[in-house]
Amino acid sequence: MDIVGAAAALGAGIAMIAGFGAGIGQGYAAAKAVESVARQPEAQGDITRTMLLGQAVAESTGIYALVIALVLIFVVI
Repeated sequence: MDIVGAAAALGAGIAMIAGFGAGIGQGYAAAKAVESVARQPEAQGDITRTMLLGQAVAESTGIYALVIALVLIFVVI
């Protein structure tokens, strides 16, 4: 059972790497949205709406990784 617990803890740590990817992606999207609004202020509403939709999709990846990590920690170990 010790090997299974160690593998589950390692898997939980690896799953949380997806959280870093989601954070980097959201920051990049926000930076590009600000740049787009600076170039074309009249399209602010459309740019903001598209950015928020994209960030919601990116955040769902991080939340799925968190759920998997929590399952590995509290169910398997």
